[in-house]
Amino acid sequence: MTKDKLVTPVVKWVGGKRQLLESIVPLLPDSITSYCEPFVGGGALLFHLQPDIAQINDINPELILLYQVVRDKVDELVNELSDYMNTSEFFYKVRNLDRDRLVYDKLSDVEKAARFIYLNKTCFNGIYRVNKAGEFNVPFGNYKNPNIVNANVLYAVSKYFNNSDITMTTVDYSVVLEKVTRETFVYIDPPYDPISDTSSFTSYSKCGFTREDQIRLRECCDKLDKRGVKFLLSNSATDFIIDQYSDYKVSIVQAKRNVNSVGSKRGKVDEVLVRNYE
Repeated sequence: MTKDKLVTPVVKWVGGKRQLLESIVPLLPDSITSYCEPFVGGGALLFHLQPDIAQINDINPELILLYQVVRDKVDELVNELSDYMNTSEFFYKVRNLDRDRLVYDKLSDVEKAARFIYLNKTCFNGIYRVNKAGEFNVPFGNYKNPNIVNANVLYAVSKYFNNSDITMTTVDYSVVLEKVTRETFVYIDPPYDPISDTSSFTSYSKCGFTREDQIRLRECCDKLDKRGVKFLLSNSATDFIIDQYSDYKVSIVQAKRNVNSVGSKRGKVDEVLVRNYE
């Protein structure tokens, strides 16, 4: 399939890989028959590669629902978003819909997907964060002209999804990795190991992602390697992560990170790209 340059992420994402693609792409295998991404997030690498066969997974059911709606009901989604306003009053009205689960559950899939995109484009820094009750709790971003309805991208991504064999799931990543075949290339982009005690971003899901989870993930990678499955993994360049993957090829690259409430603390940080192939 010819790549469509409009096929790009439909949401902003903490730790998104758009600005790291120049470092990732040269390390990819020469050919990829099928593709798997168990922590798909914003899907920057997926949309860059546009594989014909892929499985994408994320523990966030609202994100996977969004992708399903983009695939199946993109016209309705664009129409719904066209009525959304960039005001503080409207933002908090939409954000508070999940404070009453009975109200939220009555929303259609299109309404839930539109809410997801709207909050992502208008909240502070595009962060997806929930509290212990699973309620979205990021404040209004006060952006002058956010691109709430990026119709060209939504239609392009919808066309890509419909012209390809894309399986979408929302299960634990280990379930996905257990079933990956040897012919599939796996890109693994988990929640990162925090570089300091104050930098941990663990509210992406109600459960967080601990160092015990990082160890469990590395054990899954060991199983992939023993089965001959090629994988590339990204994470922060902490001593802990470097030690965990010392048996593999580890490249240290610099990535620009913009998620910090203090502007002076944003900038380039070291990350690792780990692979089990030449």
